[in-house]
Amino acid sequence: MTAGKTVPPRQVPTLTEVVRRDADSATEMPQPEAPEIQEPPPFLLAAEGEEQITHRILADLQRQVDLMLEYRLRETLTPALARMADQLIRDTRVELAATLREVIARAVAQELARTRGR
Repeated sequence: MTAGKTVPPRQVPTLTEVVRRDADSATEMPQPEAPEIQEPPPFLLAAEGEEQITHRILADLQRQVDLMLEYRLRETLTPALARMADQLIRDTRVELAATLREVIARAVAQELARTRGR
């Protein structure tokens, strides 16, 4: 046998045997104690009503949720917004370069037309 293990009983009595045996012995079995319901300390109830405590706890919880949500949004959105800003800058540069080429091409064409017309 290994240390720490207990040997199971050879025969386990059934419920009816236990009840019959207890009735025959006429000894009362101790009743389990009802679990105690812990009430808040009286000084808390005296200082604040239950409704005020509930509102205070909910307000604290709301602040914590707001902070966590803001943190998670920043953590998630910062890289996405940075990528979008980089793409917007690249697209704007391409469009600006195309527009600048068109403006220069028109100006050169107008200048050539004017010099040929003299």
